Amino acid sequence: MYSKQPKKMLILNILDILKRYTDEEHRLSQKQIADILEREYSMRADRKSIRRNLLNLMDCGYDIEYTETVRMVPVTNPKTGQTTQEESYLWSDFYLKRDFTAGELRLLIDSLLFSGHIPHNQCKDLIGKLEGLSNVYFRSRVKHIARMPQDVGHNKQLFYTIELLDEAISKHRKVSFQYTEYGTDKKVHVRKRPDGSAREYVISPYQMAAREGKYYLICNHDKYDDISNYRLDRILNLRILDEAAKPFSQLKWANGDSLDLATYMRQHPYMYSSENIHASLRISKFMVSDVIDLFGHQVDFHDETDSHVTMTVYANEMAIEHFAKTYSPDVTVLKPLPLAQRVAESLEQALSNYHAIPSFD
Repeated sequence: MYSKQPKKMLILNILDILKRYTDEEHRLSQKQIADILEREYSMRADRKSIRRNLLNLMDCGYDIEYTETVRMVPVTNPKTGQTTQEESYLWSDFYLKRDFTAGELRLLIDSLLFSGHIPHNQCKDLIGKLEGLSNVYFRSRVKHIARMPQDVGHNKQLFYTIELLDEAISKHRKVSFQYTEYGTDKKVHVRKRPDGSAREYVISPYQMAAREGKYYLICNHDKYDDISNYRLDRILNLRILDEAAKPFSQLKWANGDSLDLATYMRQHPYMYSSENIHASLRISKFMVSDVIDLFGHQVDFHDETDSHVTMTVYANEMAIEHFAKTYSPDVTVLKPLPLAQRVAESLEQALSNYHAIPSFD
């Protein structure tokens, strides 16, 4: 139970009650608000005081909905003693309209749970903050948080890295950082130079983007004129440099244009860094939905039969190669021929590896 509070806290306590206990499906009358005030805040208030404070909250911009009912009440004239029926307006069913619906909050929470790159404790903290945007009824239904794996994410600098990158991108400045990767000991290690010292990356940052549960930095490595992608959860010790970033329009393949994120993400479904190409592939028809999910609606389909269809796409070459190998034999590269030959050689090598297993045949 809350300790006894001064009357000036009444309006804040009523707002707190609306936040904690109401939504469109859970509404409170003035009497119910008064009961909660007395039970949980050790504060007594009559209906007039509650209504007055509700009106003050509305005047301050809080979106409070209510039901208005008209009823006829007897009123006696004190001079004549005559009684007449007059209209009286009864307000009830109060609730606070929310910035996010329960479904929207659940979608945001699920996105965090399946992010795959946010450290466990930070993820739980974020989920708690999102829960705080709703009420007690929503929080009581979120049970699957406990099933979140404890080993998700390892980089406690992640949010600080995002803040620094956001600043660097806004100011058009280069950054430097170290990059990590897992070793066979299942531990994270900073990438090293041949002499054993930690390798430092100097890049021009352009955009941060999410893909398949991972958060990437789209950038240009200082030594080259093409695009690179780095996982944000693998970046450590990032620093903003005084040097101006290289404009995206000066990079190869940019054609003098600025970064179009939607186009870039469509052409890089696996976030590989290589040249974009036009390619034709023969696919099984049941894969059409997967193809559109990966490459977007700019894919063209033709030469359709009952079982197969040919697709043409302009996308990242390494992504197309990965797609073809991953979904073989339901995908066959037709053009360009060098890519088809490379995929074929890779699959032949894979088959050879299997035949090398003792007693495989």
